[in-house]
Amino acid sequence: MDKFLAAAYEEAEKGLDEGGIPIGAVLVIDEEIVGRGHNRRVQKGSPILHAEMDCFENAGRLKASEYQRATLYSTLSPCDMCSGAALLYKIPKVVVGENKTYQGPESYLRDRGVKLEIVDSPECIAIMDKFIKEKPELWNEDIGV
Repeated sequence: MDKFLAAAYEEAEKGLDEGGIPIGAVLVIDEEIVGRGHNRRVQKGSPILHAEMDCFENAGRLKASEYQRATLYSTLSPCDMCSGAALLYKIPKVVVGENKTYQGPESYLRDRGVKLEIVDSPECIAIMDKFIKEKPELWNEDIGV
């Protein structure tokens, strides 16, 4: 696992340790992490604080030119909401730890010109598999089921 996906995985572990959903994300510009986040829907009672949204929030306001040089790393395939945010800011590349336990609108991202890299990380798959088995109702709430 590369260092940026590893940083996203560390965020996922933080989320799990806090009693939330183990998904993490980092935003990287010019080989530097400018934002980190993890799913905090449970912790904050928020309908929108998925890992990627938390990451964008923590990165703060950025110029369009900065987003256009960014790569978003997420431990899990981004959902419609998070994919939409990446498209809105014209982030050209998204690296996904895994898409076995959940697959967002990946073909839509690709069709819109986003370079999508799926890593199939055993660690990312394992943390989600375990969580989904242990807390299916919480997981279903997170994905809108």
